[in-house]
Amino acid sequence: MEIHLQNIGRRFNHEWIFKNVHYTFQPNKKYALLGINGSGKSTLLQVISGALTPSQGALVYTLNSQIIAAENYYQYLSLAAPYLELIEEFSLTEVLDFHFKFKKRVKNLDNEGIISLLGMQQSQHKAIKYFSSGMKQRVKLALSFCADTPILLLDEPTSNLDTQGIQWYLDMVTQFSTGRITIICSNQTIEYGFCDAFINIADYKTR
Repeated sequence: MEIHLQNIGRRFNHEWIFKNVHYTFQPNKKYALLGINGSGKSTLLQVISGALTPSQGALVYTLNSQIIAAENYYQYLSLAAPYLELIEEFSLTEVLDFHFKFKKRVKNLDNEGIISLLGMQQSQHKAIKYFSSGMKQRVKLALSFCADTPILLLDEPTSNLDTQGIQWYLDMVTQFSTGRITIICSNQTIEYGFCDAFINIADYKTR
């Protein structure tokens, strides 16, 4: 699996957020998208996911050198981001059941196994609306880590996590990123210090 950005650009109204991004993401590598708040990191990540259409250039997914149709990109990726919401009325178990109707489970992990990874055995039947912000963030991350997809996209992954939660995130990256294209959108070293390559959005700003 590879992701090819071919002179990608995105503008808002008449202002370019970034331009002329030419890059190839390869399997079993971890990438960090870096930049200050408001620089366009999340926008680029959404373009990479296919959620946003580039204003210029082309986004191409390939598998075994075969081009994948854009409408099928979602089958190959998992995304965790602060702007993605969980269904608040569902219990944790119901969230897992619903999510994995659309995604294959990695390592055949069942609900019990994922809940154990989360350390939330006492909360498995509790509605998500009663979870703390840190618990919700862990659930979002677990849904992405535990889905069997070749692409893992993480936007500000340690948002709302305490020190223990950050260590849990780092352990999950170690355990569940092998063999995948992992792209982390961040401006905090703790979130991406282990990455193999670093892409600074400032390098693609127009002057």
